[in-house]
Amino acid sequence: MKAAIACLLLLVCASPALAQEHAAEAIYPADRMAAARRQLAEEHGGMPWSKAELELAEANPASGGYAWQARASIGGDINRWVVKSEGYGDRQVDHAEVQALYSKAIGPYFNFEAGLRQDLEAGPRRTYATLGLEGLAPYGIEVEGAVFLSQKGEAFARLETWTDFRLTQRLILQPRVEVNLAAQRSAELGLGGGLNDADAGLRLRYAAKPELAPYVGVTWRRKFGLAARTARAGGEAAADTRAVVGLSAWF
Repeated sequence: MKAAIACLLLLVCASPALAQEHAAEAIYPADRMAAARRQLAEEHGGMPWSKAELELAEANPASGGYAWQARASIGGDINRWVVKSEGYGDRQVDHAEVQALYSKAIGPYFNFEAGLRQDLEAGPRRTYATLGLEGLAPYGIEVEGAVFLSQKGEAFARLETWTDFRLTQRLILQPRVEVNLAAQRSAELGLGGGLNDADAGLRLRYAAKPELAPYVGVTWRRKFGLAARTARAGGEAAADTRAVVGLSAWF
């Protein structure tokens, strides 16, 4: 055994150092090997791709309330274009937005995003410059954060996180939390400085197919500060808990 280890160490120490990064180029022409590496990269993730996701599409039959989150991406693993939309309401739209973003991978697990966000609901509307970060944190926790600067100089931030617990191959339990904050008070928007609202949900979906999963769940939304006072003045509750049914899909 000792002799074998000694021989192995001798072979390792005696091995000549590689004169270049791509050893095959010592035998084959460099241009042919470069073409082969480009083809290999393209066939293993370097090709352009597109994907559309309906992350949440749900309704509360008792109140007529609804909510959605969706995104579409086109590009490659490093650089891509992303369009996001989300909103909610009770029979009429209370909030709706769309974001157009450029996304760039800044590591194996995270993407940097920059672009524009446009609010679409009735009432005061804003257009925002957007900077964000999204990716996969340790223990399989998805994280998405963004800061928004409106054309009137108002600054806002949003943080959302969720993860999937696979109870079986088809049953998946997903807790999800989102918080929205503001850097200053905006009487026109009915928002105060600091924490304005928090939204938490627990959804159990059934993956009938990998790309199609109906779900049931419960959601809780709470407004704080000026946002809560504005809601009460309009005849709405500052806190709300609902049972929901919905569908998530991708293609």
